Amino acid sequence: MRALRILVIVAVILGGLFVVADRVAVGFAEDEVAQKLKSSEGLTVTPDVSINGFPFLTQVAGGELDDVEVGISDYEATTGNSDDSIRIADLTAHMRGVKFSGDYSSATAASATGTATISYDELLKAAKSEPTRILPGVTAQVTGLSDGGNGKIKVNIKVSALGSSTTYPVLSTVTVDDDIVKVHADNLPNLVVQAAEGQVRSITDFQQKIDGLPGGITLDKVEAASDGVEISVRGSNVQLAG
Repeated sequence: MRALRILVIVAVILGGLFVVADRVAVGFAEDEVAQKLKSSEGLTVTPDVSINGFPFLTQVAGGELDDVEVGISDYEATTGNSDDSIRIADLTAHMRGVKFSGDYSSATAASATGTATISYDELLKAAKSEPTRILPGVTAQVTGLSDGGNGKIKVNIKVSALGSSTTYPVLSTVTVDDDIVKVHADNLPNLVVQAAEGQVRSITDFQQKIDGLPGGITLDKVEAASDGVEISVRGSNVQLAG
């Protein structure tokens, strides 16, 4: 009995040491991947990296991690225009089947899914910023975006004529086409009776290209939310580092 008790105590101690060693190792690996990702993507802020699953050391022995979560704040994505960028407030991605080199200099995920949030103020930059003539003496411009409910964006259109102005709220649908976020008015304001539809839609409808996301992930779906548009992202053979 005494020998059995000793064996149990030893097993508990070794198990505890293994857990400690495992957590130390995973913490080191998370820091290394975060720094590599910051360097490879030219980030100003170090991303959050979480390696999920236990034990970590057995995953390392197999050369592949089950699930790695990456979170990046205030990511500047490119827009196809070298002079412009669009800020993604929060970008989160779950990477699965992550294979890596022994020194963590490179890591590639078999697949990735996640979300990206773009504020309405940031998306507003894609709309025409200056008043546009739609009728003789009449101009219009988009002055604000907000949540319209039921997955719609409310686009405020300011129409000015004869020294006065009126704001028309227009519910719009937001979609993704390849790497472009598109905003399309469901119904045009009454002024379309007087002005050609094309002229009005040149104000109400606009789009924003978003590319250059980390690791080559791409846009999938988009929906209006309370603080901005939420975009689903996905990818395969995604490069985390290297």
